[in-house]
Amino acid sequence: MKILLLRLSSMGDVLHTLPAVTDLQQARPDLHLHWLVEPAFAPIALLHPGVARVIPFSLRNRKKQWRGLVAALRDLRRTLREEHYEHILDAQGLYKSALLGRLGGAPLWGLDAASAREPGATRLYHRCFPVSWGQSAISRNRQLFAQALDYPLPETPPDYGLQVAAARLRKDTLAQPWKELVQQPFVLGFHGTSWENKEWQEDYWRALAAPLRQAGWRLLLPAGSAREAARAQRIAEQADNVVVLPPATLLELAALIVRADAYVGMDTGLSYLAGALGLAGVTLYGPTARDRFSVAEDHQASLQSLEPCAPCGKSRCPLPEAKYGLILCQQALRAEQVWAALSPLLERRS
Repeated sequence: MKILLLRLSSMGDVLHTLPAVTDLQQARPDLHLHWLVEPAFAPIALLHPGVARVIPFSLRNRKKQWRGLVAALRDLRRTLREEHYEHILDAQGLYKSALLGRLGGAPLWGLDAASAREPGATRLYHRCFPVSWGQSAISRNRQLFAQALDYPLPETPPDYGLQVAAARLRKDTLAQPWKELVQQPFVLGFHGTSWENKEWQEDYWRALAAPLRQAGWRLLLPAGSAREAARAQRIAEQADNVVVLPPATLLELAALIVRADAYVGMDTGLSYLAGALGLAGVTLYGPTARDRFSVAEDHQASLQSLEPCAPCGKSRCPLPEAKYGLILCQQALRAEQVWAALSPLLERRS
């Protein structure tokens, strides 16, 4: 029996769905799961052994240029209907995901109006399920899957199901420049986010690089965009153990993650990818709430800003200081505090 999952984006949302896929794989081995997802995040879905097929489809790339959309939707409709799905589960809860789900020609299920991010999208569903807010995204996904696909909700801790993928990535031979980069101990610094008010100050990154240097670690900074590359270069100019990574695919970054000693990151997709692959690290939460996303594990530290305004949940800081580039909640997360959380994790690795 085949079912289709819709969880299009973002990277964090895709990763927070993986524990539910693990539950499904263990509880319903009779089901074959296909996954409709944005092409940028297809490599993540493919890492999970419970995913039989990934169908990449992009709406993001057509936001500014709608030419060819009708033909692309027609092709997608044909692709989906050829599979003859028993059910389609929309775990995104948006108009766009619900509309794409209707193309599949099978009963479309999803969150009810009180549970979905866009309540109106639920009018397109054939069946709806309640999942309360106020809990982590991982818990919400696990509850939705269990209700919709008819199995008891597991009481076990969340399992991303990437152990086999992580072991395979470690065994793979690295090409240059990646092979050279992993020859010395390193920590990954995930400094880029989709919200600028989540970013940690550049001088804080340099302050963190100092004790890392004394302890024998380099700090490797990904540069997924021109803006990130410029910021990483500025940090590296004043810290000789900071290395700016060349442009990398998700799989190339995953291959670095499984060889790293730890990470420090913002509330961003790469931090969650690192955690899902089993890497120890510290994740910083300023405007967002760690309880919504983090998983309590002994190799993970989640630091929540203690500023009175945090977490506000807003993608732009509303305080007047933000006009001058000062994000108070992120300023409150000092480099010394991060090092105090990171150093015990590194000691376990050494």
